[in-house]
Amino acid sequence: MFQSVASVVNATPAAVLDSCEVIDAIRHRAGFLPETQLSYEPEIKTLWVTIRPELKPVFTLQLLDSLVKIQSAIMALWGAPDQYHRAPVRFLAFRGTGPFFTLGGDLDFYLDCLAKNDRAALAEYARLSAAGAVMNASGLNGLVVTLSTIHAKAIGGGIDAPRSCNVMIAEEQASFVYPEIKFNHFPITAVAILSRRMGARAAERMLMSGEEMSAQAFMEAGGLEAVVPTGTGEAWIRKYAHDSLPMHAAKTALFSAFNRRAGDLQEELAQLSQIWTDCMLRLSPSAISKLQRIAQTQDRMLARMYQRPVVGQDLQLSF
Repeated sequence: MFQSVASVVNATPAAVLDSCEVIDAIRHRAGFLPETQLSYEPEIKTLWVTIRPELKPVFTLQLLDSLVKIQSAIMALWGAPDQYHRAPVRFLAFRGTGPFFTLGGDLDFYLDCLAKNDRAALAEYARLSAAGAVMNASGLNGLVVTLSTIHAKAIGGGIDAPRSCNVMIAEEQASFVYPEIKFNHFPITAVAILSRRMGARAAERMLMSGEEMSAQAFMEAGGLEAVVPTGTGEAWIRKYAHDSLPMHAAKTALFSAFNRRAGDLQEELAQLSQIWTDCMLRLSPSAISKLQRIAQTQDRMLARMYQRPVVGQDLQLSF
């Protein structure tokens, strides 16, 4: 007879769980996980989450929901204190694909919500953004070390999810910019997430200026743990996991302690989510029109890159 996924997880020591069993257990617990791809490396006990948005490289509501479900599933399966030594996942690593790491938040979703005056949908988007950041920052309540590697340009609120991880690195060709101020709004979680890493003044300068920073400049400002050569981000993560396995308990404890010392992130992000939702619903018609033009520009730019049919005049994407 076939064993259920739950029986395999409960009965099998972590050391002998293979990649398929770990991923199946997470998927069984989490359910449908659109816009993500999971892979597991048992030698370094690392679960990779590849972010794969379907239409645009943006953080859609579906992607945010998938990320929270993955985090929650790992905590539900192996987060109990008596499960630590059985847990097959010690490191949770995020990566992207394609010519951009992210173009930021989902402007098409925002515009649809604004057209319908749908506060509830905007609030849910903010809630999921905050929930994922809280779990990343806490290392899933001290269960794992969370890591991210950025291989290309990262824009706006899409920076916050990877920066909420315990460790964030970037390849040397990557760059970072928060252009939201130029469009009369702001990224949901950035004030809290950046301030914890860069300090409040540096975070304020970055968010208020809307200026792009190279990976090196972002690291020097406190935004990254390392800048690595092109094509070596994932190798850096693997070496970090390998070298950190013998001290995993101490590292997760220290990350948790520093996270608590920085204050109640969940409460802070709940307040920021409310402020962001109010701000979005106060956008003027001219600001909304500008967001529409940016969304259209993204479509045309991606159409050129992926040789999709293009309709209408070309526009320049500038921040």
